[in-house]
Amino acid sequence: MNGSSGAVRRGNPVRAVLVSCPMRNIAAFSASALIALSLAACSGAEPTGGASATDAARAGSTAPASEASQAEAAPVTNASAKVIGLEGLGDLRIGQPVPKGSTWAERGAQAGDACRTVTSPDYPGVYAIVEQDRVRRITVGKRSDVKLVEGIGVGAAEKDVAKWFAGFREEPHKYEDAPAKYLTAPNAASGDPALRFEIGQDGKVSLIHVGTMPALGYVEGCL
Repeated sequence: MNGSSGAVRRGNPVRAVLVSCPMRNIAAFSASALIALSLAACSGAEPTGGASATDAARAGSTAPASEASQAEAAPVTNASAKVIGLEGLGDLRIGQPVPKGSTWAERGAQAGDACRTVTSPDYPGVYAIVEQDRVRRITVGKRSDVKLVEGIGVGAAEKDVAKWFAGFREEPHKYEDAPAKYLTAPNAASGDPALRFEIGQDGKVSLIHVGTMPALGYVEGCL
């Protein structure tokens, strides 16, 4: 300092504030005011009452990205492997060949060459129908704990099925008396993968089928 406030360099705004004010007024500044002025001077921005919109946007985009990365890195759980969907079950896909090197294979007697069934020890109570070297249907039976993503599995009540799958077409069961029935998705005739339930006389799901017509409608394995 050279004794004149006008001689203070412009590069230090905090110093400028302190020098330009008479010494007797400096005592009037509270500690918090000095801190606020210092922070504003160092950042080159005016003090604000909260985080900026840019900061909020950055925080909003960073956190989900981190969470998404963690989700992608998480291993597939056994629970997810036990969920069947219209696309298939595990590595077995509707409309695709049986994957090579998988545990799915023909076991036991077969009805014929045109239609074959495959099973896997990883999915007891489940079998798949293969025609023209493509998986046409996957059936979940009574010994299986495989379920739809909605939580519907073998043993579920018909009323629970109706809550999730309203509008399914009802047909009398071929081998059991009413109230046993078939419940088939309305889009089944389109040729796209569809869902079909078999309801037993006890009013509960006895079988779940996922696949394409005509295999979806077979009432006894490949028949």
